[in-house]
Formats: sequence, structure tokens, C-alpha cells
Amino acid sequence: MSKDSTTNILLVAITLCLVCSVIVSTAAVKLRPQQEMNKILDQKINILKVSGLWQDGADIESLFSSIDTRIINLDTGEVTDEIDVATFDQRKASKIAELSIKLDDDVDVANINRRSNFAKIFLVKNDNKIDRYVFPVHGYGLWSTLYGYVTLEKDMNTIYALKFYDHRETPGLGGEVDNIKWQSSWKGKKLFDADGQLALKIIKGSVVPGNAEESYQVDGLSGATLTSDGVTNMFHFWMGELGFEKFMNKVRAGEVL
Repeated sequence: MSKDSTTNILLVAITLCLVCSVIVSTAAVKLRPQQEMNKILDQKINILKVSGLWQDGADIESLFSSIDTRIINLDTGEVTDEIDVATFDQRKASKIAELSIKLDDDVDVANINRRSNFAKIFLVKNDNKIDRYVFPVHGYGLWSTLYGYVTLEKDMNTIYALKFYDHRETPGLGGEVDNIKWQSSWKGKKLFDADGQLALKIIKGSVVPGNAEESYQVDGLSGATLTSDGVTNMFHFWMGELGFEKFMNKVRAGEVL
């Protein structure tokens, strides 16, 4: 068979495709454990940063030893052992019918469609006493679902920090949710007003210092109104009845942890 024949060319092309497929598949399988380890490590780094424990150059596992991870039942607000904390993945659980609920449009203010029945939270300890709480939050912005963590002080009302770790918002506009200066403006903001109503919101423009609502207001993201509204709605869902409200009430009452 001539090497320039159509049959030979097709045979060489098919053989190359098969060899490349085997190489890529083998590499994907062998690298999967490392990818999973990197994913877990990245999650720990994000939690350490939002919890205030991050130190450049320090051992991550050593730093993370000050954090206890727990699973809570969002329907009851109780801490539960029925779910394995080591393997639980809230994002995957929210897509499994047995582990999640479908949200009706009138309550789905964060536009997430489904909510996991369980959530993994993180207790930040100092001298073996709980100092702060880290909660996972997510909600739809303009182009994507934003995933992040918010850390609350023990009063379950004061925000310590906010950090997003996954989204596809527009760089320079909605993507400014990653701006460290903007994120730092959240520290000390209050979730609830004196009447216990969820009052936190991102406003259009800048917060006017000294105004009566200053404690509940965050500067808007320039040119990113829909992303800003998405973040506000995210808080109103996850700090509300279908989110962490029951757990937070139990913490305030001293009934859990």
C-alpha cells in the first residue's frame, strides 16, 4: 500500500487519534486525585482568608486546625452527624433530589433553583472557644452564579468578612466583587436592624457617612447593578428562613454549639 494512498493516510490519522486519546485519558485518571487534593486545599485557603486566620507562608493544615467543620440541617437549624462532613459537597447535593428541595419562584430570591437540605459551616476557634462562623453562600449575578463565604461574628449580626471564590462576572464591572477594597468595606456591616429585619443591601453609588442606614449599606459596584442586586439577594436568601436563619437563632439562644 502506497504511503500516499487515502487508506494509508486515514489509517495513520486514526492511529494517532487513538494514541492521543489513550494518553489524555490516562493523564486525566492519574491526575484526578491530585486535582481533588488541590480543590480541597484551595477551599481551605479561601476559608482561612475569610476567617481572618490566613498567614503568608504558614502551614495550611496547622492554620486550619483552629477551624471545626460541621454539617447543619437547614430545615431544623440543628447540627447533624447523619451526613459525612469529610465527603459532603453542597454544590453536588443541591442537584440531587433526595438531598435538596426545588425552590418556587416567589422564594428563590437568589435565583439558585434548588437548595441543598444540608450545609457545611466552619467554626473559627480561639483558645478552644468559638470566635466566628463561616457560612457558604451563593446566588446568581448577571452572567453566573457567584459562590463565596461570609464570616459572621458571634452575635450572628455583624459581618467580619466576605470573599467570593467562583464566578464568571464581567472583569472590571461585576468582577469587582473580588476587589479587596470593596470586600473590606463589608467588615462591621450589620445584617439585621433594631427590629430584627434583614436590612443589609448594596446601594447604588456610595454610602453616605453618618446616614441612619450606614451600618446596613455597602457601596454599589460601578456599572454592575445586576451583580450588586444579585449579591444583596444572595444575603437575603441565605440569612433568611430557607437559609441559615434557624441555625443563627439557635446560636443566639445558646441552643447549639
